[in-house]
Amino acid sequence: MIGSSAFSGRKYAVYGLARSGMATVEALLASGAEVMAWDQNESARDHLASLRRSRGEGDHPKGDGGVVDEASSITPPQGSAWSPSPSGDGEAIRFADPLTTSLDGFDGIVVSPGVPLNRHPIADRAREAGVPLIGDIELFALARASLPPHRVVGITGTNGKSTTTALVHHILVTAGIPTTMAGNIGFPILGQEPLPAGGVYVLELSSYQLDLTHSLDCEVAVLLNVSPDHLDRYDGFEAYRESKLRLFRMQSDRHLAVYPFDSEEAAAVRQLIGNRPELWITSDPVGPMVNQAEWPSLQGPHNRLNASAAVAVCAALDIPEKAIAEGLRTYPGLPHRMERVAEKNGVLFVNDSKATNPTSAAPALAAYPAVHWILGGLPKSDDLDACEPYLDHVRAAYTIGEAGPMFARLLRGHVPVSECEMLFEAVAEAAGKAKPGEVVLLSPACASFDQFRDYEARGDAFRAAVEAL
Repeated sequence: MIGSSAFSGRKYAVYGLARSGMATVEALLASGAEVMAWDQNESARDHLASLRRSRGEGDHPKGDGGVVDEASSITPPQGSAWSPSPSGDGEAIRFADPLTTSLDGFDGIVVSPGVPLNRHPIADRAREAGVPLIGDIELFALARASLPPHRVVGITGTNGKSTTTALVHHILVTAGIPTTMAGNIGFPILGQEPLPAGGVYVLELSSYQLDLTHSLDCEVAVLLNVSPDHLDRYDGFEAYRESKLRLFRMQSDRHLAVYPFDSEEAAAVRQLIGNRPELWITSDPVGPMVNQAEWPSLQGPHNRLNASAAVAVCAALDIPEKAIAEGLRTYPGLPHRMERVAEKNGVLFVNDSKATNPTSAAPALAAYPAVHWILGGLPKSDDLDACEPYLDHVRAAYTIGEAGPMFARLLRGHVPVSECEMLFEAVAEAAGKAKPGEVVLLSPACASFDQFRDYEARGDAFRAAVEAL
């Protein structure tokens, strides 16, 4: 796996044992690093311990096949803190909370991007101990020198990251280039096998991930857009935008910057990159971008811009135009992003559950001329300003969740509104009112956490409700 020889002799704390945290632990141990792992959720710790025991890799200083759990916050005496696995491969792991355990000698604390650094005590703890806070993307950056020759494409922005990342990856596959995608999409980067020489790693990078990354020098860095989002994690919009711009700050002078030509961020990017090579994202056709109607999974003005960014990236990677055009035509789309779920009695049902703020919901409204719009959830803002230009496309709105009453107030007087509260009620009512040729669209403009585990669970519930009609 990636990093399997890069961290030998180093010492890391891994804080958070969800999917990327588990992959990080495995990669560090395989590399010969010493690992202190912790998750506030005891079941997550138990899962990792059970997984290692099932492989014969229990790590208990007494040799009874268990795993050290030092929740007591006491650092064991010299000679008992770390224990190699019974296989004799030099792996060492223990369980202890870095908030209450000595961090002397640690090379880094690897935290989940979901940890809010602006208010979580781990940030102060790291500063006090003089240990850097990093993420799995930074570990990948540190491991790059040990990998076969390759290139990295990093893609950030408030909206469109997943689609653009998946589209670049799809075009590279179409062109026969060894590639993988990771970061905020796909499998954790440290859990993947290294690409052969000539491969391209395509990384979707959220602001949370960039906050934990310090040395990722992308051959191609892409900024799609910046609009207010995640402001609970930042000291205002400017701090959030600076997080996105870190992708360019980490680049070498010879590497390429791709960014929107006419955006408010363009001046800041130009100042950052100086005379560095650059390409622009525009709404005008570029290269094989001739007829958007030929790209069934890339409809709407926003997807034209996503495609423009992908074309710029692939052109920079010397992908032939024929392969780019074929990739645009055959791109299958992503679940929960303007996903065509079903067509019933001439009505199209579209799952855009990934639209978790008004700015990301607006493109779906723009893409369809006659929409029955289901929206609501846990609000990230108190307005729908970004959606207002497309309200003439909305035949009726159906509000759900915590934001439902607020959105109903904002929309009344502009479009007919039904306050449904629950998603299945909204689907049933919208389906009953929609006419052939119209679209029932779930594009919530909100986070999902008031009623669902995540946006994927919300999209799955929409699909189930449609199937039950």
